[in-house]
Amino acid sequence: MASANGIESVKGKQPLFSFGVISDVQYADIPDGRSFLGTPRYYRHSIHVLNRAVQNWNNHQKLKFVLSFGDIVDGFCPKDQSLSSVKKVVSEFDKFNGLVYHMIGNHCLYNLPRKELLPLLKISKLDGGLAYYDFSPTPNFRFVVLDGYDISVIGWPQDHPNSMEALQILSQRNPNADKNSPSGLIGLERRYLMFNGGVGKEQLKWLDGVLQEATHLKQKVIVCSHLPLDPGATSFEALLWNYDEVMNLIHNYNCVKVCLAGHDHKGGYTIDSHGIHHRVLEAALECPPGSDAFGHIDVYNDGLYLIATDRMSSSRMPFDSDRTCDSENGCITDPLTSTL
Repeated sequence: MASANGIESVKGKQPLFSFGVISDVQYADIPDGRSFLGTPRYYRHSIHVLNRAVQNWNNHQKLKFVLSFGDIVDGFCPKDQSLSSVKKVVSEFDKFNGLVYHMIGNHCLYNLPRKELLPLLKISKLDGGLAYYDFSPTPNFRFVVLDGYDISVIGWPQDHPNSMEALQILSQRNPNADKNSPSGLIGLERRYLMFNGGVGKEQLKWLDGVLQEATHLKQKVIVCSHLPLDPGATSFEALLWNYDEVMNLIHNYNCVKVCLAGHDHKGGYTIDSHGIHHRVLEAALECPPGSDAFGHIDVYNDGLYLIATDRMSSSRMPFDSDRTCDSENGCITDPLTSTL
């Protein structure tokens, strides 16, 4: 339990700072179940994974903050328990001796509408229910948290423009009566499912401005999202609807080094054609009793190093080193140095 996978630290180097990570706790006070693909899910045990994670992070003593990648409560949570369950999980996060930054996922929005959810998650950008924001733990680094359900049928009132835009996208892209079914959809079209969502025009404009400012300040940027942003790191069914539009914008700049995400419970990793690392984190929900999935990331000037436990894989993500890039093959990193 809580045993580290791979490297413990980088020999001879002290990180600039470190932070904790966990994704897809999806707690619910219901019996264990399975996903639609048959993968076991341990709804009551997941909060114990979180509890051990918080203990681990506090024992570390040098973590600057924690990032939770969304879906803290499961969609099968009885609706009369939604509010109390969200509060219960948030109270576990609050036992961490530092700041906790949340992002919203589809299961969060199955339980509570944005206007109730965002204050509980202490997401301060409340104007109009927006859930994207950025912060700089040190002058040389900036974290950008995207709202992947900005354009979505989940969480907004039915007559909200963002919800109506999402319905139009789904009606055009997914002919199935059940909009959570990818039946008949081929390849990347399989991402157009109701449990995914998109980044809207105003958020894209905001992101462009943030990346411009980060470039001016010579900051390295880590982009965080519940929904993955690269098909090489996830199943097509888990992608942000307009991941390509978001990444085309990001690729206009050289400041973004890593994209971190959740949502796809098995996890994943790739490096894209511009040398950006994409790491999808394994879910706490799918840890059988006696196992865990969480970690912390050490940040250096030349890379990120994920030190993970049990069912989460440790990863080394160097910046602009140990890899070669070209337009035909993209970027190639020695797998022994990138994932440990």
